[in-house]
Amino acid sequence: MPSTLIVYLHGFRSSPRSSKAVMTGEAIAALSTVENPIDWYCPQLVASPKSSMDKVIEHIEESKHDRLVVIGSSLGGYYANYLAEKYGCKAVALNPAVWAPKELASHVGMLTSYDTNEPYDFRPEYIEELKSLQVEVISNPARYFLLASKGDELLDWQEMVDFYQGAEQLVLEGSDHGIADYPDHLPRILKFISQ
Repeated sequence: MPSTLIVYLHGFRSSPRSSKAVMTGEAIAALSTVENPIDWYCPQLVASPKSSMDKVIEHIEESKHDRLVVIGSSLGGYYANYLAEKYGCKAVALNPAVWAPKELASHVGMLTSYDTNEPYDFRPEYIEELKSLQVEVISNPARYFLLASKGDELLDWQEMVDFYQGAEQLVLEGSDHGIADYPDHLPRILKFISQ
């Protein structure tokens, strides 16, 4: 009986409680059957990219599933690229930060988490940790699905489109970085995951 592990990686300063993570998790739970079990893993990532990836890799390797799919939003999309290349699995990138070291360099310092307002220390060495996870070119575009919003107020949608050349792409004319209309597009993501 083949089993699937779906890993969802939230964005910078976000959490597993983000609306996209919760919505996706509920939709995945509805797809899981006795014949085709699907496990959902959506951890709280920490400020250190290396610590975050070590935690996720440990879970993936201990869980021994037949199939792995990684979904990542924003910075989580950057991490998803790294894991998809490492494991040769499918990845869904939601408004991904494809060049995260450059995009996050200006955010070094004390910040707060979005939904808890807890202090979040984003240190200079974390940019170096991000650089060690950088995927320059995806090796097999057919394994990737990109959802990019032209209305993204934080990241450049054109960079996303260029980075995922040859991959399945859904480019939204408007929307925003958080993808306010995400429920409308979730069925397309689930279809890609299920194929």
